[in-house]
Amino acid sequence: MQKNKKRKSEIYATSKHIHMSADKARRVIDQIRGQLCKDALMGLELMPYQAAYPIFKLVYSATENAKVNAGFNKENLIISQAQVNEGTTVKKRRPQARGRSFILRKRTCHITIVLKDIFFTE
Repeated sequence: MQKNKKRKSEIYATSKHIHMSADKARRVIDQIRGQLCKDALMGLELMPYQAAYPIFKLVYSATENAKVNAGFNKENLIISQAQVNEGTTVKKRRPQARGRSFILRKRTCHITIVLKDIFFTE
């Protein structure tokens, strides 16, 4: 017998310190925001961008979290929010001619995906 257990209406997944610039990830995130999860996963598999694979893994993880932890149906999930923030920048030096050095900036980003059930009622 279940007691008065309340389900959350939103499920989210976060991935931090992904080795790519935030602009490259935003290009992909803007295309999947507001879509059904199953449509977004199909689209991410076919996208030719470098950022598509880490975002695919994150969306898939969020849908599994929603299914297992909250008991949502995968078919009814929609990507309600998706955002990309800049992470830390690792600076490395590369030697150049005449004893100079050039700074390489290895950028990272943090990605957050929020899923919502279409038919959720409180």
